[in-house]
Amino acid sequence: MKKRISILMLLTITTMLLFTGCGTKDDGNTFRVGMECGYAPFNWTQNDNSNGAVAIEGTTEFAGGYDVEIAKKIAEGLGKELVIVKTEWDGLVPALTSGKIDAIIAGMSPTEERKQTIDFTDNYYKSDLVMVVLKGSAYENATSIQDFSEAKITAQLNTFHYSVIDQIQGVQKQTAMDNFPAMRVALESGIIDGYVSERPEGVSATSANDKYAMVEFTEGFETSEDDTSIAVGIKKDSDITAKINEVLAGVSEDDRLSIMDTAIANQPAAE
Repeated sequence: MKKRISILMLLTITTMLLFTGCGTKDDGNTFRVGMECGYAPFNWTQNDNSNGAVAIEGTTEFAGGYDVEIAKKIAEGLGKELVIVKTEWDGLVPALTSGKIDAIIAGMSPTEERKQTIDFTDNYYKSDLVMVVLKGSAYENATSIQDFSEAKITAQLNTFHYSVIDQIQGVQKQTAMDNFPAMRVALESGIIDGYVSERPEGVSATSANDKYAMVEFTEGFETSEDDTSIAVGIKKDSDITAKINEVLAGVSEDDRLSIMDTAIANQPAAE
């Protein structure tokens, strides 16, 4: 009797798995894009679809921002439906290489290290590094990165932002953090004196909270072209890379600036 019951249960479970598989099978008509949904103004999470936000798969939330608008243009160019897959920063490359997503559009720089694992399209944005600090702090009027000697500085985990901190002599380099909301909380609470970011995020931070100030340098970090550029991450030897480059080539520099300005204006106040 026990054996018969076990076989019956096995058949039931197998049938359920087959139906589940059919329900989630990709029919090839979607363009699955991974992003953090927590790096305004490039990408963020919000509660509704206002300002063109796109539903985040498996949640009741929506994603908005510069990356989302670029993703929408690419999906349209590919003739596919855009699906946003909210993914932690560290999980983006593994999600791409495993086939969970078709592309990374997440403010990611095409560094030489990443190019060993994935391919990148042409750039779709270029920015400069800044430091976000508290308004009224001793660092608000800094002009050189060396003005942050002895300061407690951090950046996001597994980004080149974190590695450039070593260029500051005598800096108290803090443990890297998972995301930008966490760094903003650490800054406001006094755990850190500042964090390294890119100009759009710095503008976003200061727009969202008047307690923050953004420091732009006359003597800044030494970076490469790849470090400060942003591109779409694609699987090695993907057949969609050329088409995505074609779509990106059709977005003028003026259009890109306009999209970014709109993203900064539309970002949720809580970001």
